[in-house]
Amino acid sequence: MELFTPDLGLIFWMFVAFAVLFLLLWKFAWPAIMKGVDSRAELIDQGVLYAREAKEQLDNAKLQAEKFEAEARTRQAEILREADHMKSQIIEEARAEASREAKKEMDAAKVAIEQARKEAQQTFRDEVSAAALTIAQQVVGQTLADPKAQAKLVDNLLDNIEKTN
Repeated sequence: MELFTPDLGLIFWMFVAFAVLFLLLWKFAWPAIMKGVDSRAELIDQGVLYAREAKEQLDNAKLQAEKFEAEARTRQAEILREADHMKSQIIEEARAEASREAKKEMDAAKVAIEQARKEAQQTFRDEVSAAALTIAQQVVGQTLADPKAQAKLVDNLLDNIEKTN
């Protein structure tokens, strides 16, 4: 039964062994353990700081991204407005140019028509003059032998015809 009732000597040697073990642990192991715990705590604190900094950087990056996105949208809208304005301006210039070209073509056509009409009148007048002279020569004979007198007579007759019509 000695196992269940320890002797005073056994208690003393157990106490001495415990004290020596406690002193060795306190002198050598405890500082190493505390150093490991402190370094682990410091590592955790640095990890928390890094996480906070990363979160702040992420928040800043999100804000900058939103700002850039808003700026890009504004710029896109501005570019679209500019493009629409340029399109309208180009269309208006094309219309004005087409109108000028059409007016120029119309004026040229009018001039050509007027010129053709005058040429036709002159040709008609010359043919009528020639026919009238031929008829007049046959009717009058030699009285109108002078070509200038003939042309003057025909012009007077044609002017009279034009005035009556």
